[in-house]
Amino acid sequence: MRRDVFQAIADPTRRAIITLIALQAMTPNAIAEHFETTRQAVSKHLKILAECELVKQEQQGREIYYSLEIDKMKEIDQWLEQFKKIWETRFNQLDDLLETIKNNKK
Repeated sequence: MRRDVFQAIADPTRRAIITLIALQAMTPNAIAEHFETTRQAVSKHLKILAECELVKQEQQGREIYYSLEIDKMKEIDQWLEQFKKIWETRFNQLDDLLETIKNNKK
């Protein structure tokens, strides 16, 4: 089953993992220390993130480090951009309405 980035970020634990490894590459054990779950559960989340190409693995000696794949995050950012524009327009309209109401009260 092929997953996409939106399935990956739908889960709050995976979003938290993304936030953690955005700062620095981490081993699965180091990531698991931040959660009240098993190491195996964290590994499953990392597997899904890797399948979606949101994280990359790098072998350093006996350890595997996971880091964020920034280019793949751009796909999410581009999708969200359309909504950002819609909400900015709506907030600007609300600002205009509130200013009109405020001026009419004077």
